[in-house]
Amino acid sequence: MNSWARSDLRELDIEQINLSWTERELPQRLRTKHVHGLHPYLGKFIPQLAEIFLRYYFKPGQRVLDPFVGSGTTLVEANILGIHSVGIDISEFNCFLSRVKTAKYDLMLLRKEIFNILERVKQTVSPQFSLQLQLIPSIQEKTAEYIAANEYLERWYAPQARLELLTYRSLIPEYEYQDVLKVILSRAARSARQVPHYELDWPKEPVREPYYCHKHKRICYPVTEALKFLERYSYDVYRRIRAFQTIRKEEVEVRVIHGDARTVPLEGQFDGILTSPPYVGLIDYHEQHRYAYELLGLKDLSHLEIGPLSEGQSERAKASYVQDMVEVFRNLLPYIRESGVIIFIVNDKFGLYDEIISTAGLRLEKRITRQVNRRTGRRSSEFGEDILIMRKGD
Repeated sequence: MNSWARSDLRELDIEQINLSWTERELPQRLRTKHVHGLHPYLGKFIPQLAEIFLRYYFKPGQRVLDPFVGSGTTLVEANILGIHSVGIDISEFNCFLSRVKTAKYDLMLLRKEIFNILERVKQTVSPQFSLQLQLIPSIQEKTAEYIAANEYLERWYAPQARLELLTYRSLIPEYEYQDVLKVILSRAARSARQVPHYELDWPKEPVREPYYCHKHKRICYPVTEALKFLERYSYDVYRRIRAFQTIRKEEVEVRVIHGDARTVPLEGQFDGILTSPPYVGLIDYHEQHRYAYELLGLKDLSHLEIGPLSEGQSERAKASYVQDMVEVFRNLLPYIRESGVIIFIVNDKFGLYDEIISTAGLRLEKRITRQVNRRTGRRSSEFGEDILIMRKGD
């Protein structure tokens, strides 16, 4: 049994616990268990890592803050352990995804809605109606203007796929669990783009012709429909939410705030922070879900991202990152109890955090380095990740 899975976890020194797992030790099916695999998300840290530090440093009934909530990993694991949590993120997509993962549901109603809207789309849109919106006036009225005004949808989707996605979108307001349906729609939109299978994360250009696929090692063809993805993800999303509802603790607070961690006001005191902050020049968090922003009409605050890919990794970008992270700490530290712990899981390959910690008035208690095995896609490689355990004061 892994040392971290033992009930006497607190009796171990945190540095004695193995945090660098192989694929065999921690397979993907466990890293993406229940709602953790609800939607693809680059840059999230695995739930087992969040579980270890929550169990080691927090107790049931305490409060943890995640100022870069991302896909909601900390909030999900905190709920399971009976720890109250609040998450903040500048990305509206991240916030709505985290809320969907942690919400309470009437499973009978949820199932009814998921498969009712799917059946309605099937009945409304079929190949013989492709591009013939005049045959379905209600859909025409709700989507024709949107198609004309949205260059992204025009560029990245085949006509049939676009029609199916927009038909689904037009029906969402008629249901109670709209955010769940939006997650299904977003996942389908990601898969239905006309992009090479090996470039789903960061597509460069649409593909209109057959191409050699580096992922499947054969000739593949551009996607022309979305309905098969809507159906596939309807089943998967319902299955994952149902699985989490069996272990979700209803009495535990989970709150998600769409805002800037440098300035957002909070309420009450927290027993600590557990987060995986953005790195320097690695990911544009809005851009990775561009399809969702375009299709769902989400508010784009990408200009407020910290350390975006678009700014690169120049000395100027690093200096800006340091300043931004110091501002985050200065805003949040008044809400952290004097005995609180602050845990950042970050790739500090540029050595920026010594300056950040010193300037923010924090004390570094431990720095643990773990090896990360990037197991999937063409990005397969290993890199080091730093776990910074900090306290307030000198």
